[in-house]
Amino acid sequence: MDTPNPAATDPRRRTKAPETRAVALMDAAERLFIAKGIAATSIDDIAAGAQVAKGTFYLYFPSKEAMLGALQQRFVDIFCERLQNAMDRHRPDNHHARLKAWVETGLETYLDNVALHDVVFHEYRPENRRMRNDNAVITQLVGLLQRGDAAGVWEVEDAMLTAVILFNALHGVADDAVAMGPAGDPVADRRRRARALTRFFEQALHPDVVDPDV
Repeated sequence: MDTPNPAATDPRRRTKAPETRAVALMDAAERLFIAKGIAATSIDDIAAGAQVAKGTFYLYFPSKEAMLGALQQRFVDIFCERLQNAMDRHRPDNHHARLKAWVETGLETYLDNVALHDVVFHEYRPENRRMRNDNAVITQLVGLLQRGDAAGVWEVEDAMLTAVILFNALHGVADDAVAMGPAGDPVADRRRRARALTRFFEQALHPDVVDPDV
């Protein structure tokens, strides 16, 4: 009589490639953090959700906090990739179109992933404020602003500070959308917000249209 293969009968014991196991653990953690919250989710829960043994978790992440850091980084990486792809649909010298694409895609990506964003960044504390300035999304925006400035399309005295201001403007508009809910049609509301943000960005980058008394 043949001996049953445990891996064939117990899905939790199936062999996964190392990169697959890491992704499965992160995916399971995302789902559980959103559904239960970080504090209520144990490492046992995450391992079970990924269908791996608990010990496997520690091969990739020394703690739940390390897992949270990895999820934060993955969120930022995907966010930046979507922004870059949107900008790259326009010519490198079409700075206005690339800025508009950055704004529209940034707002859309945030609103599409607000539950995940809120749960993986909820551990934000004042001592971590420098993370805002080291944020890859802000760094990406700095590059866009500097290229437009070099081309004479707009004028930016301090690209980093300007990027921080504009990034937080986008963040604030997105948070307001979540708090207030859409005004009528959700798609139309997003477009309205994106238009207002793009107009704000353009005006901020053209000092000639700013009231000198302000």
